[in-house]
Amino acid sequence: MSPSMLTVGLDPALVDDAPSSRAAFPELDAKAVRAGVAAERARLAELGFTVDVCLLDYGRTAEAVYRAALSRKDYDIVMIGAGVRLDPALTPLFEALVDITHELAPGAKLCFNVSPSTTVEAVQRWWPERKPLV
Repeated sequence: MSPSMLTVGLDPALVDDAPSSRAAFPELDAKAVRAGVAAERARLAELGFTVDVCLLDYGRTAEAVYRAALSRKDYDIVMIGAGVRLDPALTPLFEALVDITHELAPGAKLCFNVSPSTTVEAVQRWWPERKPLV
C-alpha cells in the first residue's frame, strides 16, 4: 500500500497580496510556489506516495479547511509548508495546525520543508525507505 501524505500550505493565489508573506519570502511569488508544489508532488508520486494538497487562507477558514482535509482519510505523513511556519505573522496558525494534527492524525509523521522545492527532502527524513529514483 502506498504511503499517504497531506501537504498543507497557503493558497499560492494569496501569496502575492500578503505583506507578511512578501516580507518573509521576497524571492517567491504565486507562480514559483505553484511550480515548486507541482514538481515536488510529481517526485513524491514517482517515489510511491499518494499525495493530497490542502490549501489554506491566512486564518479565516484555515482551521476548518484543515480539519476537513484530515477527516477525509488517514495520512501517514503531514507536511506543513514553510509559508505557514516561517512567516512570523502566521505563528498562531502554525500552532493551531500542529494541535489539529495531533488531535485528528496522531499517528502521522510531521515533516517540514523550507521551500516548495524541498518537500521530498523533508519527507525522506521521516520515510527514508523512499529514496530518490536515480
